[in-house]
Amino acid sequence: MPSGSDLPYSGTPPSTPAALSPELLYRRADLSGLIFTSTADVPPLDGIAGQDRAVDAVRFAAKIAKPGFNLFVIGRAEADMRRTVRSMLEPLAATDEPPPDQVYVNNFADPQRPIALALPAGRAPQFSKAMRALIDDLGAALPAAFSSEEYQTRRGAIEEVFQKKQADAFTALHGKAREKQLVLLRTPMGFTLAPARDGQVVPPEEFRNWDKDKQQKVQEDILPLEKELERIMRHVPAWEKERRDDVRKLDRDMATLAIGQSIDEAKADFADLPAVIAQFEAVRSDLIENVAMFVMKGEGGEPIVVDSGTGGPFDRYLVNVLVTREPDARGLPIIEELHPTLGNLVGRVEYLSRQGALVTNFRLIKAGALHRANGGYLLLDARSLLTEPFSWAALKRALGQGKVTIEDAGRVLGLTSTVTLEPAPIALDLKVILFGERMLYYLLVSIDPELSEHFKVLADFEDDITRTPDSEAALARLVASVAGREGLRPIARDGVALLVEHAARLADDAGKLTLLVDLIRDVAMEADFWAGEAGEGVISAEHVARALDKREWRASRLRDRSKESILKDIALIRTEGKTTGQINGLSVIELGGFRFGRPTRITCRVRPGGGQVVDIEREAKLGGPIHSKGVLILAGFLAGRYALDAPMSLYASLVFEQSYGGVEGDSASSAELYTLLSALADAPLRQDIAVTGSVNQHGEVQAIGGVNEKIEGFFDVCNARRLTGRQGVAIPRSNVQHLMLRKDIVDACAAGRFSIYPVASIDEGLQLLTGLPAGERGEDGRYPADTLNGRVEQRLHDYAKTLQRFGKANPAAQEGSGTAEDAS
Repeated sequence: MPSGSDLPYSGTPPSTPAALSPELLYRRADLSGLIFTSTADVPPLDGIAGQDRAVDAVRFAAKIAKPGFNLFVIGRAEADMRRTVRSMLEPLAATDEPPPDQVYVNNFADPQRPIALALPAGRAPQFSKAMRALIDDLGAALPAAFSSEEYQTRRGAIEEVFQKKQADAFTALHGKAREKQLVLLRTPMGFTLAPARDGQVVPPEEFRNWDKDKQQKVQEDILPLEKELERIMRHVPAWEKERRDDVRKLDRDMATLAIGQSIDEAKADFADLPAVIAQFEAVRSDLIENVAMFVMKGEGGEPIVVDSGTGGPFDRYLVNVLVTREPDARGLPIIEELHPTLGNLVGRVEYLSRQGALVTNFRLIKAGALHRANGGYLLLDARSLLTEPFSWAALKRALGQGKVTIEDAGRVLGLTSTVTLEPAPIALDLKVILFGERMLYYLLVSIDPELSEHFKVLADFEDDITRTPDSEAALARLVASVAGREGLRPIARDGVALLVEHAARLADDAGKLTLLVDLIRDVAMEADFWAGEAGEGVISAEHVARALDKREWRASRLRDRSKESILKDIALIRTEGKTTGQINGLSVIELGGFRFGRPTRITCRVRPGGGQVVDIEREAKLGGPIHSKGVLILAGFLAGRYALDAPMSLYASLVFEQSYGGVEGDSASSAELYTLLSALADAPLRQDIAVTGSVNQHGEVQAIGGVNEKIEGFFDVCNARRLTGRQGVAIPRSNVQHLMLRKDIVDACAAGRFSIYPVASIDEGLQLLTGLPAGERGEDGRYPADTLNGRVEQRLHDYAKTLQRFGKANPAAQEGSGTAEDAS
């Protein structure tokens, strides 16, 4: 005998559920607390409705000045999270001082490692302009200085000293040579000494005819003079070096005089910036050492014009303004990077092709989003970030190190062989805000432990809000804000009411309102179009309804083809009469954001067996894990209710007829249980009532999703065939609060031509579908024989006796299609 706690219910016996009244099928908007004729009379929503948790998280993350407290915003894409977060950040950012400008300048000691300088906001363009003006001025002043009479005189004196030293040495040598009847000759190979007569060189043929003693005498005279010549030639390079040193010193002196005043004037405006002063001094030193660049002559003898463009010889002195703000700007930057590649995120070094080779310089360093947002806020889409190679790792490195280092993806992959730059890192201080779906966030948390290190704050945006007169009024004001922001026509009061009711429909709950602003905005914009087509100046409920109907019609081709197959008896669905072991279940199909309900025939066959409830969908590998779980729950229900003093002696097979794709979810488990019990009790089920709802092992019918679409799917089939007044849908009682049905269904229910039945238990559903009492155990522990439960229990006892009669000691071993997992 079962104890009271083993019984699924106690108290009054289950009754056959009555149809719901029409007012429970659709909840109308209550805008009585807001007096207006159209949205033109409604003040825009000042703030964000229904997102208190997320708003608090955003404010906290924006204000806390500690490392790692970056923000990860999660929610549905239609929740308009970016605009919401941005609207919260803008007033917070507007009150702060702007972050410093960032520039790169040449590192004259190591050109491959440019120097990064931080300047007060707005000063970078001033610095760049001053440096460009300085170089342009020196491009004219230096050639003029080196063309001056003073320079030419001093340069001539240096040349004269050098020439005099050479001339004196060679003059003395010439004199000594004349005394010995010799002459000093310049040949292509250098200087040489030769015998002479009367100042003329003796021809070699004649010299060879001289006698040996005379030739020997000439050789002896030449030998000391050659040594003297060698000594002179050894001194010439030293004299030449001395000349060059003197010329170089003269050039430096002239350059110092020529550029000193210009540089002093240029740096006077930056006396408060030691780093800029140091760069001017570095420019001064490099100009003095390389002044020849400014005084080189072209082919026509004219000075080379200074080229300040990319690749010019004087780019080395200019300034690369990486990030700047307006001089009078206030507030922190709020940057949204839509394409977060590695280069777009951390910056990049660009290259130019020069004579077949790739070359670069510090002026080709380009800023990334981290540079532009430094000191402020950077908004990134998490999915876009994660799908770009190296970007996620680079972002974590930058946040962990507190500095942004420009990285080259080609070098990371080992694909770049050209010489590149290694710019100095820039200190990083900003808030990064990632936006993504909930599943993406939780998946990332599970596989990347560094996420919690860098993104310590989570802002979870709600999808909906509890429906109250206040929240409806807030949504009406939100609709007014959308209409104003998008430049729409004013929306009339009845149009706003219909949008509020549609918001409840989108929330799948009559007691909720969706907060997915994009979905409401899209409908409002389409309604504005239809109002324009009609030549109306105000958007009425008629235009909103037309927008909703048109949106549904455009997406409903597959729904209509599915209904057509039922009406042509291709897909077998009965909407009248009774049948044993057969019922109309309801499912929801979602494609491209459009959902529609579709009735599906579910059947069951039973016979004596070893206690298995076989899910044919699962055996065919078409059933998902949740659906399979639902079927296993049926076995638990049967064993717990009917197999109290005897083993389960049942073999049952369940199937979704004409189902050629996957089946997932447990919303049909109650329908499957009805068909199973109908087959066991040999009690026909009504085919004019479709069923949805999941069930637990105690026989309680549980809520499911998509209840509105499921009801509408069956209604459309019944309506196309002809409403008889007996047709309807049995739904879980807990789903009544979710009903926001179409007007035609509400009207049909009000006229008694269609019905919606709330069901709390399997017993209630059985009484509705069979017209027979479910029955409760009596004092003897048995169900009455004339009840459904009594019939089921008796059938299972008969099966057990049949198996005993045939002597099957272990029936489960002989059921080839069952498994141990199927057994209860």
